[in-house]
Amino acid sequence: MNFSIIIPVYNGADTIAALVENLFRELQDSEIEIILVNDGSADNSVAVCREIQQHRPEQVTFVNLSKNFGEHNAVMTGLRYARGNAAVIMDDDFQNPPSEVNRLVAKLEKGFDVVYGQYERKHHSLFRNLGSWFNGMMATVLLKKPKGLYLCSFKAINRFLIDEIIRYTHPYPYIDGLIFRVTRRVGMVTVQHSPRAVGKSNYSLARLVRLWLNMFTNFSILPLRIATILGCITVVFGMVIAALAVYWAFTDPLAPAGWPTLVCAMVIFSGTQLLVLGVIGEYLGRLFLGQNGTPQSIVREVTGANSASKPPTEAQSR
Repeated sequence: MNFSIIIPVYNGADTIAALVENLFRELQDSEIEIILVNDGSADNSVAVCREIQQHRPEQVTFVNLSKNFGEHNAVMTGLRYARGNAAVIMDDDFQNPPSEVNRLVAKLEKGFDVVYGQYERKHHSLFRNLGSWFNGMMATVLLKKPKGLYLCSFKAINRFLIDEIIRYTHPYPYIDGLIFRVTRRVGMVTVQHSPRAVGKSNYSLARLVRLWLNMFTNFSILPLRIATILGCITVVFGMVIAALAVYWAFTDPLAPAGWPTLVCAMVIFSGTQLLVLGVIGEYLGRLFLGQNGTPQSIVREVTGANSASKPPTEAQSR
């Protein structure tokens, strides 16, 4: 199988050259192309990626985005330039060993649409592991993710799934949500996870929250249903408080004259209204941004074997 390797690059100048060379060495018996997507890096990743592409002009395509759009947006851009029968998505930090790529692709050939790498031991920080746990728990509820499956960024997808995923043009993609919207043919392969050799994780709390919001509001209406249920519970709770206030008024002549009940009711109802309005506003805001043409990504330049022909869906992504 010939396949594409998509690598979103963000401040990866210290690792990306060695990663690419290791990939070509490990996969020298395979027909591959590598697509590097620079996602608005603040270091000299652009210069390094250009040098890599010039060294292997027929095997490497370099896509430079106009600014930082986020990892999932960068992956979507790379998939639009992929020409292989399958694609492997991996990070630029060398924590996914190149030697594991063939194992994912081999498993993919057994009839799966997607194969996720499953780490024997994760070398992430406690904060990142907690975030991954929460993300996986929510994905099980919202996306019907199989229990026990870790949503690893290191995965292989076949051509059918690539073509379905790149049809999505809204500005807030979530790759795993798009995958589970299309298929349940999911495979897993146990892979190694290497310690980070350079730098630190680019996933801050703010980035993780944005990722969770993409999953919550783009691929499920469950938050709206939760808001409705919460509103009903609050109404019942308010009625119980009112009944207790009437009871106290008749049974205890020294009971305070109404203000505790009023304050409690105001706090409960005001908080519930703000919560429900916030959930609805998030949905409406994303709908508005999608309708007013907010781009999923904007490509500043493309160099490489795939640069001559613009992907058919790129015009939509702009």
